[in-house]
Amino acid sequence: MDAAFCDRCGQLASVGSHEACLRARELEPPRYCRACRRRMVVQVTPVGWSARCAEHGLLSV
Repeated sequence: MDAAFCDRCGQLASVGSHEACLRARELEPPRYCRACRRRMVVQVTPVGWSARCAEHGLLSV
């Protein structure tokens, strides 16, 4: 499934340039769900991160 929304800024992925978002995502976890644009609950730990969308569940690294 292609992402409908940018997981950093929450804007439509197909509109505009998201180069700054891609660079920032190398260092930080996602903030928005790519499928529904909901703000996710993010927890950062010393060994990684987890992000949970109320609709689509858990992502982690």
